[in-house]
Amino acid sequence: MSLSTHVLDAALGRPAVGVAVRLTRGDEVLAAVVTDADGRASGFPDLAAGDYRLTFDTGGYHAATGQEGFYPEVAVTFTVRDAAAHHHVPLLLSPFAYSTYRGS
Repeated sequence: MSLSTHVLDAALGRPAVGVAVRLTRGDEVLAAVVTDADGRASGFPDLAAGDYRLTFDTGGYHAATGQEGFYPEVAVTFTVRDAAAHHHVPLLLSPFAYSTYRGS
């Protein structure tokens, strides 16, 4: 199963560059990556069925871009049921709100 994410900064109207993203399962850190110039992060391991969490360092990102944000981090917990399927977990971010969904 492959995993990808994409972070967009709705307040600035552009990809969120340099957001640290950590993938965990329980207490185990499986990957720690940073979004690229397009706001995308790759380098995640293949995943088996189970529950996972992506944690986005939004506080660090907001500080680096001169914004004062309300959420120091965003944690998105999701369940992989079909290990053969691709899972895309995007994050739309602003200083005082965020949203996510299962993408394609």
